Amino acid sequence: MENPSAGAAERPSLTLRRHYRVSPDKVWRAWTDPQALKLWFGPEEIVSVPIAEVDLRVGGRFRVAMLANDGETHDVSGTYLEVVPNRKLVFSWAWRSTPERESRVTLRIEPDAEGCELVLLHEQFFDEAARDAHNHGWTGALVKLEAWLNLAA
Repeated sequence: MENPSAGAAERPSLTLRRHYRVSPDKVWRAWTDPQALKLWFGPEEIVSVPIAEVDLRVGGRFRVAMLANDGETHDVSGTYLEVVPNRKLVFSWAWRSTPERESRVTLRIEPDAEGCELVLLHEQFFDEAARDAHNHGWTGALVKLEAWLNLAA
């Protein structure tokens, strides 16, 4: 007999790790403060983040709208599923253009002697092309996050 949840388990996922020489609370703030999100969120082709909304509680929602250098707006939102201040944030992720393709993001912030490590797990992608596009987006966003953390430190 087939496992009915096997299909979901086999959907593509992505894990990225970055070390930051700042306290976990600064990394947490970057992800949970709407004003901070507006200053770094999105890959390098994003020129501004005109909308960042955060209702930081289990069941609360977030929304981020990003303006790309080609003039296109990218609008993503989701629901917070787990909130552990300065340590873990889990949320659903769906683009306004494809709301039926909901995926899940888990952020873990692991403190160490020199700052903290951020582990970003994005799973349940619709397909490998979606995973690869998000790999590009998250990789660029994490570069911008590091620059913002260095300025905010």
